[in-house]
Amino acid sequence: MFHLRWNSWHKLHPIVVATFVTFSIVNWSSLARADAVTDWNDKAVQALVAATPPRPGPVIFLDLAIVQAAVHDAIQAIDKRFEPYHVEILGASGSPEAATAKAAHDVLVNILPGQAATLDTTYQDYLAAHGLAENDPGVKVGETAAAGLLALRANDGRVPNPPPPPFTGGTDPGEWRPTPSNPPEGPPPSNAPMAIPWLGAVPPFTLESGDQFRSKAPPALSSRQYAKDYNEVKAVGARSNSTRTPEQQHLAYFYAGNNFILWNRVLRDVGAARTANIGDNARLLALGTLAIADAFITAWDSKSHYVFWRPITAIQEGDNDDNSRTAGDRTWEPFLNTPNYPDYTSGANNAVGALTRSLELFFGTDVVTFTAYSQHPLANPNTLTYQRFSDLSWDTVDVRIYQGIHFRSADEEARKQGRRVAKWVFKHFLRPRK
Repeated sequence: MFHLRWNSWHKLHPIVVATFVTFSIVNWSSLARADAVTDWNDKAVQALVAATPPRPGPVIFLDLAIVQAAVHDAIQAIDKRFEPYHVEILGASGSPEAATAKAAHDVLVNILPGQAATLDTTYQDYLAAHGLAENDPGVKVGETAAAGLLALRANDGRVPNPPPPPFTGGTDPGEWRPTPSNPPEGPPPSNAPMAIPWLGAVPPFTLESGDQFRSKAPPALSSRQYAKDYNEVKAVGARSNSTRTPEQQHLAYFYAGNNFILWNRVLRDVGAARTANIGDNARLLALGTLAIADAFITAWDSKSHYVFWRPITAIQEGDNDDNSRTAGDRTWEPFLNTPNYPDYTSGANNAVGALTRSLELFFGTDVVTFTAYSQHPLANPNTLTYQRFSDLSWDTVDVRIYQGIHFRSADEEARKQGRRVAKWVFKHFLRPRK
């Protein structure tokens, strides 16, 4: 269904609105098409979500970036319109569809060896359903691309073994420390140490280093900006006696589901609807997932550098921050459970900033209608339709405050970081061949 967001539509001229309505009803469905890139992105997302044991937090986004980079390099070896990410395959030929399937399959089997038998069956069934032979030359191309990407990212530390010692922050004002959870809202477990504390040090996919776009310092505890952020989340993000409106509460639930599925579906659906061919689609999904992966590394670099406390700690300790504008409340709880890592900067906003800026740069416009789908059972309706890519990123800024888990400065600075990452990726990688 189409849910028309007022905060998007009220800014538009009536003629432009009418154009959007026509495009949404007539053109969107007629343009949408599935191809091998779309199919295998969906299969990869499903396989990664089903991993046992689960892939740790944002590492799953890095895994998917490897899949999509391999798919891009396999297709471009045959298509020859864009630069490869890493693997140059001279004299490549064969079916781009076979190359896509083999590249995605081989990367996934390497990452998820416990699913090898299932992935083998999925791959064989896909070839058969699409009339592709195992000896198609594209299969070898996909195998070569996957092998090259796996070698590049082998032992990259995204899942260190053994993991580093647990990190629990500090106890001084402003310092992050483990936070309690409130069942039945779900994970993380109460008072858990920082999740994936190593992520900020993982070698990026495109950036020169994880700290290339490190954020400026968070507002000082004594500042007016900090007090403004504090009092905003204290009011609108509280579990009880909140100032949240029904629309804000709907957004809080909508973006509390599995955002790995949600964000990748946005990228995949827009690609399916608006790209002209399989090569363009492979490039879009590679650019988007590479940017999101490096945006998460960027976020964790800032989190680990500043180790800034979360609203739940800040508000409960508000009488100890030496700011007369922040009244503490020992009983305050966030609307949803607080993730177990520092506040500054927001990983979600880094990711969505990178996603939406990648789409803007690829299509040369911010003004595109698309629909997001929530996985959360309390999101009713479970669809939101946007008219601008940037509207999704601004909703993500606001929603982490409605959920009670971030200060606004952490969200807005993260959005900027993600956009910078996406611009870097688009400028330096997967460019048209000269």
